[in-house]
Amino acid sequence: MNQATTQTLQNKAAQTESADTHINKQSNGELIKVADLAKHKFYDFYLNEHQNMACRRLHFAGSSFGLLGLAKSVKNRSAKPLLKGIAAGYACAWVGHFFFEKNKPATFKYPLQSFAGDIRMFTDVLRGNLSLKDRKFDKAR
Repeated sequence: MNQATTQTLQNKAAQTESADTHINKQSNGELIKVADLAKHKFYDFYLNEHQNMACRRLHFAGSSFGLLGLAKSVKNRSAKPLLKGIAAGYACAWVGHFFFEKNKPATFKYPLQSFAGDIRMFTDVLRGNLSLKDRKFDKAR
């Protein structure tokens, strides 16, 4: 789809949308309604934003750091390990987005949904529904 067509679609969509919804452009150029994201479609959007395997691996590592920080925080009864785990987790994820996926992290626009999406992606990897090697092995879609 060329840029003029995309711009025309965006303008039309903006005119027809109500004030409480807006149009979001995914990194692949597809237009989606944010209202639709809330209807159990966010995870599909989230996975679209995490197609690069290096980015997924960094997210998995970051989530692991966050969970280790949480466990250590509970064990030591201190918030410091949790904060370090969260910082390391987000650092890994953002490196994945900026240097490998080449997009903005979804957490900038949708912090809570992105956190839930990251947890789901982490558990899908553990269950074998998502691959860290190649997207063709994904079963979650």
